[in-house]
Parts: sequence; structure tokens; C-alpha cells
Amino acid sequence: MIKNFRKIKNLIAVYLLLSAVYGCNDSQQFTVKGTVAGAVDQILYLEHSGLPSVTVLDSLKLKPNGKFEFRQPRPEYPDFYRLRLKNNIIHFAVDSTETITITADAHTFSTSYTVEGSENSKAFKDITLAQLDANQELTKLRESFGMNLIPDTTYQASVLKAVNTYKDAVKKYVFGAPASPAAYFALFQQIDGLWFYDLYDRNDSKAYGAVATNYKTYYPNSPRSKHLEQLALQSLKIVRGERMKNVLDYPEAKEVKFIDIDLPGIAGKNVKLSDIAKGKAVLVNFTAFQTEWSANFNMTLNNLYTKYHNNGFDIYQVSLDNDAHFWRNAASNIPWVSVRDPQSIYSSIAAIYNVRQLPALFLINKKGEMYKRIDSVDTIEDDIKAAL
Repeated sequence: MIKNFRKIKNLIAVYLLLSAVYGCNDSQQFTVKGTVAGAVDQILYLEHSGLPSVTVLDSLKLKPNGKFEFRQPRPEYPDFYRLRLKNNIIHFAVDSTETITITADAHTFSTSYTVEGSENSKAFKDITLAQLDANQELTKLRESFGMNLIPDTTYQASVLKAVNTYKDAVKKYVFGAPASPAAYFALFQQIDGLWFYDLYDRNDSKAYGAVATNYKTYYPNSPRSKHLEQLALQSLKIVRGERMKNVLDYPEAKEVKFIDIDLPGIAGKNVKLSDIAKGKAVLVNFTAFQTEWSANFNMTLNNLYTKYHNNGFDIYQVSLDNDAHFWRNAASNIPWVSVRDPQSIYSSIAAIYNVRQLPALFLINKKGEMYKRIDSVDTIEDDIKAAL
């Protein structure tokens, strides 16, 4: 009897120990589960959206009932994950949440799903839908602009309106809950390859600063906090007219003087911005000669070029015209360098410089440093004097 009691006691002890161990392990994991209808035999992937790349963590083949469940170690800091079905994606966040339930349909996977157990993940859906609305609007505008159905000024104004509509939709996260994963997620959504929140815009710089400050306060050792801090400082320097960093290479970003441009000029040979900028102050201008304001704007540039060229001032003008013949004829008589990006409004160079409207102006000083982004045509001359 005593021996049997001891055996039972020992079994209970082992059971309690195992329960403690497994209970501890469960508390160190998060679970994402749910159902995907209409996706029999399709592969569902769980991925980590890290800095700077996306990593596949797990996958499974969906059965007729569409049920799925993934378990992974919980991150030390709030982090981003996603479910992927073919090329369709559902973004979600893991912070203090242990179980997230997502219900979706294969045909509307990215847009009509429901999520339970994570308020941040619900916010991610709102942000994603706002981003999709803006991109759909931009696609329509592009088609109309490409068919010459709307003038350039209308196109630019409409693009800015789409951007501002998105910002209005997500500002409750960016400024209302700046320490949340939703704020970070909203900050880095894109429209046509450009961030909605422009690093080089004075007002948008406040958004980067707000989120960066809160992340640094609550998650000082998080890689995302360091990423945000780098970008916020970068943005602050630019809007104050100081040096620019190449933020495209995070986390190994090194400070660069400016992002070089190498495009074909009127004669057909490529001309590098770095060659023009040796020992000179250079105004980098993204423009379109086919616009109604181009002639008057180039007259303003010509006056500045004539006045300051002998003092070490030059202009590097990047045309985004879709008509190469028109550009070549219009630019043939100007005294400064004019190059054209054949990608036109799809220009990757313009995207890197975060050009949203034309004319866009950047100033490089004589030391070969990106001095500032010029926000107003009215300040060009004063900025040139300062750069010289």
C-alpha cells in the first residue's frame, strides 16, 4: 500500500514537473490559427517580416476544412509577421498576444479577412485597405495621364490628394498610438514605390520623430527602434538643410554625400551627376518639359544660372517626359546639363529621391554634400547663395 502510494506520489510529481515545463514553453510561443476557405491543397506560408528581408518560418498544405495552426517562439519585442497564400498576403503583429485567429477566403484573402485576439493586427487591416485604395486611385490616374486625358498639374494634385487621404486614415495610429506596431506599419506603407510619409517633408518628419521617440522609450533595444531612430535623425537633418544618408542599405547604412544619377543627355551619352558636382554647387531639378509651367520655370533657372555660374554654380536637370523627341528639342538650347529618365513617371531614380510633385529641387553644396531639399521656388536664390 505504501509502495503504491509512493509510486502515485512520484507520478504526480513527474506530471506536475512536465506540466510546468510545457506550460512554460507554451508561454514562450505565439499561435496563429484559423480557417482559409476555398484553398484546398494550396500552400499557406507563415513568414517573418524582418529588417530588411522576409523569412519563411513554416508552411502547410490546406485541407478541405481549411483549418491551419502555426506556433513560433514569441519575439522579444513587438514584431511583424504575415500569412501568404500564393501572392496574397495578410499582415499581423505579435506583441503581448499569444493567440491570433484569422478567418479568410482564398478569393479575397488580403482584403476581406477577419482577425481576433490582436488589436494591432486589426489596425493592420485598416492600414492595408487604405494603402490599397490609394494605389488603385494612382493606377487610374496613371492610365488617364498616359493617354493624355488629364493635364500634368491635375495628375500631380490628384496624386497628392491620394497620399493625403491615406495619411488622414492612419494618423490615429501614427500620432494617436505612436508606440504601437500599427504606427510603425502605417509609417512604412508605400504608394507607387514611394513611402507615403516623405523623409524630406517637414510635416512628415514629425511623424517619424513621434514614432521613433516612443519606440526608443518603450523598446530601446529593438532593432526597429534603432531603424526608426536612424531615419528620424536622417529626416531631421534633411529638413534642416544638412547632410543626407543613404537609408536604403539599413542596417549597414553608411553616410553618403548624395545619391548619384547616371542618365543619357541630349547627345545620347550618359552624364553623371557626380561628374557635374565636382567642386560646384549643383541644383538637381526633376522636371517635365511638356508641362504648362515648364517654360517660365526654365526662365527662372536661366536667370540663376547666368548670375551664379561663374561663382561655381551648375544645374543638373532630370526630365521625366514620356516623349523623348519633345524633350530633346525643348532642352537643346539650355546651357546646363539636361538628362532624361526613359522610365518617365515610373522613374526609380525619382522614387529614390522621393519625388512626388514637379518641379522637385535638391541642392548639393561645393563640398559635394546634399545640402537640402528646396520646398519653395521662392527660396531658390537664397539657398544657392548659402550653398556657395
